Amino acid sequence: MGRGKIAIQRIDNRTNRQVTFSKRRNGLMKKARELAILCDADVGLIVFSCTGRLNEFTSSSMKSIIERYQEAREDNNCRLLNPISEAKFWQMEVATLRQQVQNLQNNNRKLMGEELSGLAIRDLQFLQSQIEMSLQSIRKKKEQLLTEEIMQLNKKGIVLQKENVELKKEVSSAHQHKLELQKKLSGESTSGDCDRACGSGSDKVPGRSIAHDASEHISLALSIEGHADE
Repeated sequence: MGRGKIAIQRIDNRTNRQVTFSKRRNGLMKKARELAILCDADVGLIVFSCTGRLNEFTSSSMKSIIERYQEAREDNNCRLLNPISEAKFWQMEVATLRQQVQNLQNNNRKLMGEELSGLAIRDLQFLQSQIEMSLQSIRKKKEQLLTEEIMQLNKKGIVLQKENVELKKEVSSAHQHKLELQKKLSGESTSGDCDRACGSGSDKVPGRSIAHDASEHISLALSIEGHADE
């Protein structure tokens, strides 16, 4: 479990307050030391505890840092009080920013393979290493995106396969139902034909017997007439 969120307010318990101060003071000193080393900054840190104890850290000399701080404050106040000095300050800032933009544009053109005539071998090697590092980062990002896209396509393929299986089951069930209906309809049709055939046969038998009796009577009558003529 993670630690609970601490409310930013005064700690009433004296022991807990002292423990928290000790931990956070050490963390603050560590961050100040890292800032000075990593960024080559001139750092000065002064902390007084609730008991009045002094805790300090400096990357060079606390006295020199305080003097620089006072000079910077005085210069800043003078700039604010003197409009001409402030205007010069901003003009210098604008010139610095323009120079930085120009340098970036020149570096960009060199990365594009332009304006290389004035470069030495060492400069060209440095430029080549920059381009190779950029290409490596680009390839890595490209491979990452392709891998993620392939994973997404695989997931979609699995979903489509499952849907295809379900559709096949539905089609098979519908086909089976159709065959059962066809068998049922075929059986009812055969039964109706048999009934009609039997009914028509029973109607024809009496008709044939009546015709046969009539033909026998006619033959008998003709025979009697022949004998009478003789």
